[in-house]
Amino acid sequence: MTSTNDIRRGFLDYFGSQGHQIVPSAPLVPQNDPTLMFVNAGMVPFKNVFTGLESRPYSTATSSQKCVRAGGKHNDLDNVGYTARHHTFFEMLGNFSFGDYFKEQAITHAWTLLTKEWGLSPDRLTATVYHTDDEAFDLWKKIAGLPEHRIIRIPTKDNFWSMGDNGPCGPCSEIFYDHGDHIPGGPPGSPDEDGDRFVEIWNLVFMQYEQENAEIVGNLPKPSIDTGMGLERIAAVMQGVTDNYDTDTFKALIAASGALTHTATNGANTASHRVIADHLRTAGFLVADGVLPANEGRGYVLRRIMRRAMRHAHILGAKEPLMHRLVPALVTEMGAAYPELSRARPLIEATLQQEETRFRQTLDKGLKLLDEATADMTEGTLAGDVAFKLYDTYGFPYDLTEDALRDRGLAVDREGFDTAMAEQKRAARAAWKGSGAKASDDIWFDIVEQTGGTEFLGYASDTGEGEVVALVKDGARVDHATTGDTVSIVVNQTPFYGESGGQVGDAGHISTDTGLRATVTETSKQLGRVFVHHAIVDAGGIKVGESVKLQIDVARRAQIRANHSATHLLHEALRERLGKHVAQKGSLVAPDRLRFDFSQPVAMTPADIAQVEADVNAQVRGNGAVTTLLMTPDDAIAMGAMALFGEKYGDEVRVVSMGSTDERTYSIELCGGTHVTALGDIGLFKVVGEGAVSSGVRRVEALTGEAARAYLTGRDDRLREAAAALKSTPDEVPARVAALIEDRRRLERELADAKKALALGGGSGGEAAGSEEVGGVAFIGQVLNDFEAKGLRGAVDEAKQRLGSGIAMLVAINDGRASVAVGVTADLVGSRNAVDLLKIAVAALGGQGGGGRPDMAQGGGPDGDKAADAVAAVRAALAG
Repeated sequence: MTSTNDIRRGFLDYFGSQGHQIVPSAPLVPQNDPTLMFVNAGMVPFKNVFTGLESRPYSTATSSQKCVRAGGKHNDLDNVGYTARHHTFFEMLGNFSFGDYFKEQAITHAWTLLTKEWGLSPDRLTATVYHTDDEAFDLWKKIAGLPEHRIIRIPTKDNFWSMGDNGPCGPCSEIFYDHGDHIPGGPPGSPDEDGDRFVEIWNLVFMQYEQENAEIVGNLPKPSIDTGMGLERIAAVMQGVTDNYDTDTFKALIAASGALTHTATNGANTASHRVIADHLRTAGFLVADGVLPANEGRGYVLRRIMRRAMRHAHILGAKEPLMHRLVPALVTEMGAAYPELSRARPLIEATLQQEETRFRQTLDKGLKLLDEATADMTEGTLAGDVAFKLYDTYGFPYDLTEDALRDRGLAVDREGFDTAMAEQKRAARAAWKGSGAKASDDIWFDIVEQTGGTEFLGYASDTGEGEVVALVKDGARVDHATTGDTVSIVVNQTPFYGESGGQVGDAGHISTDTGLRATVTETSKQLGRVFVHHAIVDAGGIKVGESVKLQIDVARRAQIRANHSATHLLHEALRERLGKHVAQKGSLVAPDRLRFDFSQPVAMTPADIAQVEADVNAQVRGNGAVTTLLMTPDDAIAMGAMALFGEKYGDEVRVVSMGSTDERTYSIELCGGTHVTALGDIGLFKVVGEGAVSSGVRRVEALTGEAARAYLTGRDDRLREAAAALKSTPDEVPARVAALIEDRRRLERELADAKKALALGGGSGGEAAGSEEVGGVAFIGQVLNDFEAKGLRGAVDEAKQRLGSGIAMLVAINDGRASVAVGVTADLVGSRNAVDLLKIAVAALGGQGGGGRPDMAQGGGPDGDKAADAVAAVRAALAG
């Protein structure tokens, strides 16, 4: 028997030997077509080559392309498990010519491979052509020798392909395999064509026309070829079976499912095992290509597929999560051809296990509700509001409910389901309006209701393509914007991170091949779901419905990633050093710095800062991987994850783990931000500031990577400059500076003593030194120019000692302001009060207040030129 892996390799080897470039499969998430949910055909990765927007270093190619049809207009989900050839995941073998060979060579290659290389009987093959394509009809007669009755002209769109209303298009020629007259069905174009006897195995598309607005306007200058052969279908033919699920790959996966559930794989269990095998492939490849379960977009399609398989595992009686235990069988069958499966195996297993564990918690309750609602029904339709309750409360997608009732012949009221969904949205909007939210935000609610949330691609990609779903200018929605406009752009999917969780939004550019160039200055996130690109249109124009290319500022994002991961490490290092009372109270993750606010009653010591810095850098040097898992908030907190301050969490959260100690993972936090893949990418961590924010809250500011290196280099440069000025080495600078400071202090003391001695000796240019008798007491009143105010008390004390009994008043003048001190010796305190005398002096100086004790008081005023008047006023008060 020829295995599926052999067939894939044989196809690629044949075309490789014919000069075709063997191109690896593109990821399932389209990189060049934002209107597609998933890559659903082999030509999708080459779309821009066919349209001339992209050039490749080869003119012919071949590939085995991973494809998914589940979601959007290409959706085979409902039929999987119940037919012989429907799949959500399949492989498309193809050969392509970009203006190189055309119909004759394409037909020759197809006939040669099928009949000569693979040995299929020519008598089993039939070809169809578009009814006006005489050239293809004649070529099939010439090359294959097919009789005219086995070259069937088809007048429908089934045999004419187009990329859309505009662009390349052309007729098709399909090759069918006849399984024999023991299988019901007729040839293509006949009334019985839907039977299983004649199976399409290969479609040859002859791109030869150009169309505009769905009308052919001329011939392409370089006609091209696009072909597609379903690997599962040709495997069935070459392995002598009529059912794709009887081929070797599916048989192995179904056998593994049967073994793990201890159930038969045929009879009543057939559909369940087939669903599990098909959906296992889809889920495994989607997770490997970066899609994770979510409540919107691609992630929601993946969740629907997973949960459909998990319900069938439940039908088979599986008591424990099943799907993750089938991943080894999937890797065994397909890992050699697709190494990404092997690389992503731990993530695939963990994602499937978490999703199934979570779903099983509500599955029994949901099925019980479904059984109760349909207990008395033998026919008819389940009410839409019941189906909506299953969706809203128990996580049952609509199609899962529909699938559960299929075997009982019951339908589901889709209109009623949609009505219940609309009512919930109306109630949510009413609650939002009553919450005090800004009226200007109402526009974003309109957008999210009409277009849904934005799918974020930025965890896995720095670039992407999106479809413009809304434009907002000057607070109002518009259809287009032109050069010079400042506009907010909303697309269906984006690699730009919207500001949230302390992380600033991305910046970058949005462009089109038709001349648009817009600079995105920042990206915000509205209502938690809509990513808004705030941009200036530099050139060209942009309109709703247009496909655009999105490119973030990669260097800026890298700095943000490093700072965000460093913030997580800092948080844990603070808890390790200061205690478990440390909790995040706020943060800023910007490209040039990070800021972290946390609960802490007292300032960090230099030793604390040094230890925290050392701990973070130790983790950076360890270069551990940063991993992300999706789970419920409760499960995340149960595994030790820390929730972040001010964040609102939904039913599902991202849990980011990084670093390690001897006993445990170093940091586990709930976080939706972007992070480095390995801690070594942070480079270096340096604390540059620590201070108080408010009572009980401290703030650490830090730098990472190049910013930290530049900071340290700058500080080192300044140290060398200081050393040069001091005529010492950098290592000697601290001791040299300490000596200079001590010398300065000594000189300052000597200068102060000299000034005081000079002043008290009467040589200051103010009132004469010495005492006089005023009102029966000895009095010294003196003005001191350029005498430091802080020395007044000491000078007054010395004057009091010299007097023995009396009152001393000194006024110091600095920069036009006056400071005054009054002292009264102990024997006079009962009759004279220093505070009262001070108030008289301060008033004369144009000041207010001042205070002290009865024996010593000090104050001041702005009018330094009134110093002599102040002395005179006190003298007069004593005399009176």
